[in-house]
Amino acid sequence: MPTTYAERYFPILLQAGLGVVVAAALVGLAFLIGKRVRHPVKDQPYECGMSPTGTAKERFSIKFYLVAMIFILFDIEAIFLYPWAVVYRDLKMFAFIEMLVFILLILAGFFYIWKKGVLDWASDEWKRPMSAERSAGADERIRELVASRQ
Repeated sequence: MPTTYAERYFPILLQAGLGVVVAAALVGLAFLIGKRVRHPVKDQPYECGMSPTGTAKERFSIKFYLVAMIFILFDIEAIFLYPWAVVYRDLKMFAFIEMLVFILLILAGFFYIWKKGVLDWASDEWKRPMSAERSAGADERIRELVASRQ
């Protein structure tokens, strides 16, 4: 059983150091051994096997950012549950009440985003009935697409 501070944390430091050495060795070997072939196709950004279209400066939908905030919200919640579970037996009722308040605050955020419609993955355009103008514009675009494919 380790008795000193250094003996306790030496395995962790050794593992972290070994991880850094392995990562550096793999990157260094790839740099030394790998081919360096320059080609316009190879220099293009990879987009799931599809040719890139449009500009990289397009705006993202606000739903993208809302989903990212939801992920962060619940990720942080999960991170705080682990230390709480470790000290739960020592703190007894105080820890229970503290976590109950924490979970209620997280649930308040969850119900807020639910009410705002962030969890509705379908676009609002599909839910609204199409006006005559929008319908005519959509029909025209469909005709153009069909004509261009023939």
